[in-house]
Amino acid sequence: MIHSGLLTDLYELTMIQGYYYTRRNPRVVFDMFFRTQPFSSGFSIFAGLEELLQALEQFSFTDEEIDYLRQLGYFDADFLDFLRDFRFRGDIYAMDEGTVIFPGEPLLRVHSSLIEAQIIESLLLNILNFQSLIATKAARIYLASNKGKVLEFGLRRAQGVDGAVSATRAAYIGGAVASSNTYAGKKFGIPVSGTMAHSWVMAFDSEREAFRNFADIYPDKSILLIDTYDTLGSGIDNAIEVGLELKKQGQRLGVRLDSGDLSYLSQKIRKKLDKAGLTDALITVSNDLNEEIIHQLITDGAPIDMWGVGTNLVTGGSTAAFSGVYKLVAKEDDGFMVPTIKVSNNVEKTTNPGSKQVYRFYDDEGMCIADLIALEEELFDDQRPHTFYHPMSPNTFFTVYNYSEARPLLSKKMEAGKITAELPPLQQLRSTALEELESFDQTYKRIINPHIYKVSLSSSLKNLKFKMIDEYHSH
Repeated sequence: MIHSGLLTDLYELTMIQGYYYTRRNPRVVFDMFFRTQPFSSGFSIFAGLEELLQALEQFSFTDEEIDYLRQLGYFDADFLDFLRDFRFRGDIYAMDEGTVIFPGEPLLRVHSSLIEAQIIESLLLNILNFQSLIATKAARIYLASNKGKVLEFGLRRAQGVDGAVSATRAAYIGGAVASSNTYAGKKFGIPVSGTMAHSWVMAFDSEREAFRNFADIYPDKSILLIDTYDTLGSGIDNAIEVGLELKKQGQRLGVRLDSGDLSYLSQKIRKKLDKAGLTDALITVSNDLNEEIIHQLITDGAPIDMWGVGTNLVTGGSTAAFSGVYKLVAKEDDGFMVPTIKVSNNVEKTTNPGSKQVYRFYDDEGMCIADLIALEEELFDDQRPHTFYHPMSPNTFFTVYNYSEARPLLSKKMEAGKITAELPPLQQLRSTALEELESFDQTYKRIINPHIYKVSLSSSLKNLKFKMIDEYHSH
């Protein structure tokens, strides 16, 4: 993880110098939220918070970095001296990592001075956007596989070394059971997994010799790649011969497919394995898989035990980036915090003003009903009916009469620049994400054409928002 203060966009630094010389540095609140679901999904998974908090604790500028900024010609000596001593001293309120999230709701609030909030924007969005994208992709693949065993195989196709390591972490939170990335395995305590490449098979005089040597060295981890030459001919036949030898030793065979029609081939291979008495042999597949392909293979009844997913998992596949943004929602004026709003001709880009909390409403069976964005000072801990207003249409609403709980999702994670919340181990974050998914109806989790989960505004927030919009248009 890079903790350098230079990990920011240049315009953040030029604005901050402007704030410094105009003495404009009030207390502010910024929200981080996202606008649209990636992959046409019905949900996303929040990830990257721990790495962000750790980066903020160490965010600073070295003497060498200050010298570099001086050479750019943008910055004065007084301002560079200010940066030399800079540390983030703000408070962070955020949802827990692994939380299921939806567009429009604040995932994280920054309470700090304007300069502090501005300088961390790029770093914050970089970490949270990428890891939330990959965690979401992993969760979709996990659900598409019927909650099967997903292996992350993306190191060689990831966006650089830093992208690969972050992607492995996020993929594990989202539901992957293991990774091929041994560095990330050590760094995060993630199980690692791997088989063989075609080059192993080609390095020996025969396919059978290659399989037998591998099984001799790794008798309890023998997953043989059977599509180097002839999958349904020599490949599976040679694997079965070695598999029967392993069975006599009390070991179990695994085979992997990396090409061809995976539905047809896996069904033919399963029949051959079962006929040979290798009913417990495992079938693993790879080859540019994504959630749509996996969903179709499951629908076809393909007898696949494990799914190796690389490129489309660690790069995001069809969606290049998560749509997270960072907006000013309140600032100090004469000693009071005053809500602010960004008004746009595109109503979807008009922000929700003020410091806010998100409440998730549950029914008696622990299933999620809807989320409500409310002003921070509002409380929703009783059993009376609550009206939920559409974020962009003040006359569209519905009422929730019966619910068992309204749970606040944002809590303090950092105070005065120091982490104050317990940071759960990665295995717990993964459990949180998978348990959260279980509390949502299946219709929201469909891979294709999911139902839209309702995220609404409280009456007080709705009134504030549209009052501020009306005041803006009246000027």
